[in-house]
Amino acid sequence: MPTTELFGDLKTGVPVHRHWLRHGQLSAAILTYGATLQDLRLEGVAHPLVLGATRLDSYLGDMSYFGANVGRVANRLAGGRVSIAGTEHALHLAAGEKHLLHGGKEGLHHQLWHIVDANDTQVTLQLSLADGHMGFPGKLDIRLRYHIQAPATLVLEIEAVSDALTLCNIAHHSYFNLDGGADILDHRLQVDAGHYLPVNAELIPTGQIAPVGGSRFDFRNARPLRDAAPYPGYDHCFCLSGDVQPLRPVARLYSPKSGIRLRLDTTEPGLQIYDGGHINTSAQHSISQAPYGPHAGLALEAQRWPDAPHHDTFPSIALAPGEVYRQTTAWHFEKPA
Repeated sequence: MPTTELFGDLKTGVPVHRHWLRHGQLSAAILTYGATLQDLRLEGVAHPLVLGATRLDSYLGDMSYFGANVGRVANRLAGGRVSIAGTEHALHLAAGEKHLLHGGKEGLHHQLWHIVDANDTQVTLQLSLADGHMGFPGKLDIRLRYHIQAPATLVLEIEAVSDALTLCNIAHHSYFNLDGGADILDHRLQVDAGHYLPVNAELIPTGQIAPVGGSRFDFRNARPLRDAAPYPGYDHCFCLSGDVQPLRPVARLYSPKSGIRLRLDTTEPGLQIYDGGHINTSAQHSISQAPYGPHAGLALEAQRWPDAPHHDTFPSIALAPGEVYRQTTAWHFEKPA
């Protein structure tokens, strides 16, 4: 199999490529569309570790966030307007939308990235968003690098700069499933967070920073996701710190069925936990050759806190000229001996 291959064509006829990384016990497939992690395999394990599709049209439709990088502002921005340095900016919402989600309909996940450097162990992609794109000020230049470290670690590094004061909060949106089962509710999750962000009915943070102690959000000790019964679902940001930190472990996921363990390290102050409760895709083009239904995968989205511009007590996501936005997130995998 070639290292880089044609994956499909956009409706405009522009080709989308897939680049394979192979090193140690891991192999990973990266698409130029959305800088998407399309497939991830651990040596000796029959099933993929992430949810993905075998055809491009799935990523243009109901699997648009699967494995993609989202932004320029990940998660939700309330109201469709944002103030930056005292200037109001109207964001580009689709008909019927009240809030901007993951950068909007033309966010990073729907952009064609360009490979600037690649080999068997790493691939670097870049993208430029124009001043005014989706209503945000500033031309934003982004470089994103995936690389594999032996024996079984996938690392993502992101840098971005802007020529004007803007907002920047990028998140990776893979859905993980460590045993290939129909759902991840028996996976055991542990998160190093003493607080989380409560949300309203539209999943917008209320502004409260609530302690996890005594609540269903307390994952400081590992426990199965389905422990909270009746199962209410999770789509919340867990507060890891008050600002960006040096790379450190923040979460662990374990499948008792397969024995595979995942440790997530990140520099980011927040981790959005989404249990995939609304997943509903056909098996026709699944890399698992099975349908993806509710809770088929768990999204662990390292990021800055969501809706930050509307909450003075949240860490800022402003990016000024001369500053560099940086994020590093790493996924370490272990399988039973």
